[in-house]
Amino acid sequence: MPKFESYVQGTPNYVELITPDQAAAKTFYGSLFGWEIAEVPMGDAGYYLTVAKDGSSVAGIGAMMPDLAGHPAWWGVYLAVDDVDAVTAKVVDLGGEVEAGPFDVMEHGRMSSIKDPSGARVNLWQAKNHVGTQVANEPGTPIWNELITPDLAVAKAFYTDLLGVGWEAQPMDGGMEYTCLVVAGNQVGGAMPPMMEDVPPHWNVYFNVESVDDTIARVVELGGSVVAPAFDVPGVGRMAVLADPQGAMFNLMAT
Repeated sequence: MPKFESYVQGTPNYVELITPDQAAAKTFYGSLFGWEIAEVPMGDAGYYLTVAKDGSSVAGIGAMMPDLAGHPAWWGVYLAVDDVDAVTAKVVDLGGEVEAGPFDVMEHGRMSSIKDPSGARVNLWQAKNHVGTQVANEPGTPIWNELITPDLAVAKAFYTDLLGVGWEAQPMDGGMEYTCLVVAGNQVGGAMPPMMEDVPPHWNVYFNVESVDDTIARVVELGGSVVAPAFDVPGVGRMAVLADPQGAMFNLMAT
């Protein structure tokens, strides 16, 4: 599989787990996906875990901030931008919120953390030495990212004005409403309302696997849990929603 060497602005380009127990996450995901996980010292901030497959970047695992003690772990999404300072400067005027940054991440890149007007958190990444995810769309790597929000119209307008992305309706069986995120003519992500009540706005992360059912069994063996059992989406593939032992939810997809 060819490596991703750059991303067009607005494209999801990296996923990151924030967890209160990095050691447990390393054991769980390393066993589940066959990831190569290495520790990067961060001084007083502890360490960061880099995730790779066959030496190519896949994701990251960071520690929970002290002010979020007790918060369940979560998977977050990064969107590529050409100029993080310029893009971040537009967030508030467009109805969003800047939660952190922009700031440099050593020599790797420059980022900010924002919240869209519907309440979904997402990170912006301007690559320097680190493009983000180098391998995707194969077993054990990200295959799809998806905005879940009850305020689709507001959120879509925000990302369009902020990043210059487009959106297009995707017909689905059963009358379900689904919208695809379009960048440079390509469908690179999706958006839809929550399927259950009391689900806060957020970005979903999907990982490709060879067998959803076999992976579910492995998740349970490793101490994770099933949030939504395996189901088929005609024309797309088989999916499921799981949670790791620290509560971080993630999706599986076999195409």
